[in-house]
Amino acid sequence: MAIIATRIDGRLIHGQVANLWTTKLNISRIMVVDDEVVNNDIEKSGLKLATPPGVKLSILSVDKAATNILAGKYDSQRLLIVARKPDRFLGLLERGVPLPELNVGNMSQNANTKSVTRSINVEPKDIADFDALAAKGVNLYAQMVPGDTAKPFMPLLDKVR
Repeated sequence: MAIIATRIDGRLIHGQVANLWTTKLNISRIMVVDDEVVNNDIEKSGLKLATPPGVKLSILSVDKAATNILAGKYDSQRLLIVARKPDRFLGLLERGVPLPELNVGNMSQNANTKSVTRSINVEPKDIADFDALAAKGVNLYAQMVPGDTAKPFMPLLDKVR
């Protein structure tokens, strides 16, 4: 399987993903999975600019990402999947993409969120999606940068229920 890592990050591709994670994990392709970004040319342009030289970029809907992964399109590559919200990963899992673990990196704050950590903020729907992922056996952990110690995510989430 080509999937080396999966990460939730509200900023998608930025310094931490573009430099730290891709370098540490020797990533050859970043896949952004987001049905809205697929149709936003300005956002797609920004993501292309943020992608490190020598790393390929795919910006796909949940359906297209699952189809491509399951067809073995990336089997010869080292793939990092990034999405803003847990529902994208739940969608991949429900379509048959194996996801043994998920790094919960950064989720932005808004009027409807509760703060789990300084950089992870969740809405009620996110909590339900994380519960569903955990129920399906996905190991959820919080880790901002490769040098940080990974912390189990569900106990952190339990504190804001």
